[in-house]
Amino acid sequence: MHRFDADTADLMRAVFDATRLRLGFDQVPLDGPATPVELAARVGQTITPGGLGGRRALELFDEVLARACISADHPRNLAFIPAAPTRSSVMFDLLVGASSIYGGSWMEGAGAVHAENEALRWLADLAGLPAAAGGVFVPGGTVGNLSALVAARGAARARLLAEGRPLPSRWRFICGDEAHSSLYQAAAVLDAEIVPIPTGADGRLTGPLLAAALAGFAREDASVREDASAARGMRPDGYGYGYGEAGRDAAALGVFAVVATAGTTQFGVVDDIRGIVDVAREHRLWVHADGAYGLAALAAPSARVRFDGIADVDSFIVDPHKWLFAPFDACALLYRDPAQGLAAHGPQRAGYLEVLDSHTNWNPSDYAIGLSRRARGLPFWFSLATHGTRAYADAIEVTLATTRAAAAQITAHPELELVREPELSVVVFRRRGWTDTDYQQWSSGLLRAGFAFVPPTRVAGEAVARFAIVNPRTTPDDIGAILSTML
Repeated sequence: MHRFDADTADLMRAVFDATRLRLGFDQVPLDGPATPVELAARVGQTITPGGLGGRRALELFDEVLARACISADHPRNLAFIPAAPTRSSVMFDLLVGASSIYGGSWMEGAGAVHAENEALRWLADLAGLPAAAGGVFVPGGTVGNLSALVAARGAARARLLAEGRPLPSRWRFICGDEAHSSLYQAAAVLDAEIVPIPTGADGRLTGPLLAAALAGFAREDASVREDASAARGMRPDGYGYGYGEAGRDAAALGVFAVVATAGTTQFGVVDDIRGIVDVAREHRLWVHADGAYGLAALAAPSARVRFDGIADVDSFIVDPHKWLFAPFDACALLYRDPAQGLAAHGPQRAGYLEVLDSHTNWNPSDYAIGLSRRARGLPFWFSLATHGTRAYADAIEVTLATTRAAAAQITAHPELELVREPELSVVVFRRRGWTDTDYQQWSSGLLRAGFAFVPPTRVAGEAVARFAIVNPRTTPDDIGAILSTML
């Protein structure tokens, strides 16, 4: 299996030919799913004692399996948050895979880590983080959010212990009720309570809403202590426990972080980051920004004003595989103070790992969950190095312009109505008079025809349509063609 022989050379040519073909499409095919029964019938048994041979396995992938996958980079794929990797990033991803680079330590992957850190530095500079900021590329937003919250809880716990104060019986963190579902997964893994704050019609978590939530927790804490003291027949001094005596430290209430969403998946709404940061600082509370989708817009000068306060957060994430034109899967996790990430996640302990010196070298595995990692930030770095940051700014501005055009087209049709004015590049709208069934039949018909992938979403129980525009090759004409199928 590991020899380079004639069969290997032949397979290499075939794989390169298939890759060239896919990269050479002016517009990729949309393709679409198949049922398990259909795939089993078409593919047959692929894992066998003797093997199928590379040519046959590649043929099955190319002619059956790949065609049962929807292309995330199709310009009329507007579902969820799709992808639009540059060809340079995809080509370089092929080389990264062939290079067998371990990206977890400086000792083993110094060159790769250096390049990844340059890409992270660009993101940190866009946000205005200090020169000491740093982080790591992780598989996706879920792992990025979880890793940041682990660091936030570790920092709160360390502070309480250093000050000789008791730890809470239950930890919790705050977010808005439009926050991403990955935070609920993180809460389950952390065995912590997630407290989603109702945000009202605009979907934004604000500084005043955060302040009100913390005040409510403080009243709840005081009431509990009064009841406990009364039961013991004692005066409730609560020294060392009470919120006031703790210097307005939210950790005394068990609150270790607030998560501001910088671009919700449903609507693209950006929370009041400035107000959240200002309130959090009064309460010694870690602020994490989940910008998996939206923080890419920092690269666009026209959108930066929406992220006021991002320079003062303690951590944030952004996924280059969403709106920064990298292949799956890459999430950039940045810490304002990387030492806090290191304290929570590293260094990893084992006799054979002692040679990985965390004091002088940057080991990416010390800043997030996980030890084994591919250098998943390299394709993003290569694309940035190849095209330059101005090209990124221009590409994101193009998608924002297309979003504005989409909103204008919807407003111009009496049968269509915006649910909410778009803030970034997500457009949510309704077709007047349509039922759930109408939306489903419309969406399924578009996909069956290989024309577009636009599944409906639900807002307050109502089925509506939604565009997520992150591909610079999506044009206003594409939007108009999709909308025409609803009229």
